[in-house]
Amino acid sequence: MTPSPSSDRPADQRRSLRPIARLFRNEWLRAFVLAVAALLLVHLFVVSFVVVGSTSMYATLRPGDLLLLQRYASWTGMHRGDVVVFRDPLKDHLARWRRPLLVKRLVALPGDTVELRAGRLFVNGRPAHEPPGMTMSHLVRLRASADQAAFFERHGLPSELERPGRDVLELPLNDALAVVIEHDSAVLSVNPMRLATGSPAHIFPYSPRFPWNSDDYGPVRVPMAGDTLRITVDNLPLYDRIISVYEGHDLGHLGNALTMDGAPLTAYIVEDDYGFVLGDARHFSADSRYWGFLPMNQVLGRGGPVLLSKGDD
Repeated sequence: MTPSPSSDRPADQRRSLRPIARLFRNEWLRAFVLAVAALLLVHLFVVSFVVVGSTSMYATLRPGDLLLLQRYASWTGMHRGDVVVFRDPLKDHLARWRRPLLVKRLVALPGDTVELRAGRLFVNGRPAHEPPGMTMSHLVRLRASADQAAFFERHGLPSELERPGRDVLELPLNDALAVVIEHDSAVLSVNPMRLATGSPAHIFPYSPRFPWNSDDYGPVRVPMAGDTLRITVDNLPLYDRIISVYEGHDLGHLGNALTMDGAPLTAYIVEDDYGFVLGDARHFSADSRYWGFLPMNQVLGRGGPVLLSKGDD
């Protein structure tokens, strides 16, 4: 008679496994374990939830909004204009799961050419459809007697923008909201702020060769996998993070010549796809204008419907 595999185990080990075996004969327990496993798979690969934490997407999304995250979209493909959720690409000194989540709008796909002209977005040379919630900076002057907290609550404005003791505030407003606020009895005036001028050093790619600002930016082509980039000292600031951080090569120089992994560098074939993201609150968002191209393989998914809005309180 051939012994069963379980008979080869020591008797005390077989006895220790019996309670576990009895537990899994329980139908309710089996159903519970299967349900937990199914929920975990759904959370990892299908849908999840994200709480919006900043004003960068105001007034499309407000701080505190509970947003459905459609994880499957990162597999099925993203579309121009999608709201996307991703880990902060600048926090690469942290493990990816520990990096803060960011929510922005994907305005340009791999291979697109993106440009801002006087604050207006153009993609591939054509005016892009702007989201209805998009806001620009306005200066709002309140009466000295105004209750600032009540004013913010009345209009659903982000409380973190309150400035107690000040009667002139910079606020993200779209045209419709600006008209409503202008008629508030606590308000003396509402005026759109002037567009950005000059070429500040904190605008990507941080080089005087690219004299751009947050309202006049580009044109620049968004890299896509397979692109062959001609690399020079002048345009390296556009691509050095892609080459050295996202795609893991060692950049250097030998005399006046650029090198990659110890070999002369004059051209580079892009390995992955990239996107360009903006916040809907254009003057309140740290986005691709400030830190560059977004690796598409770091996108967790598409931001779906708002399940619970702080503005509904």
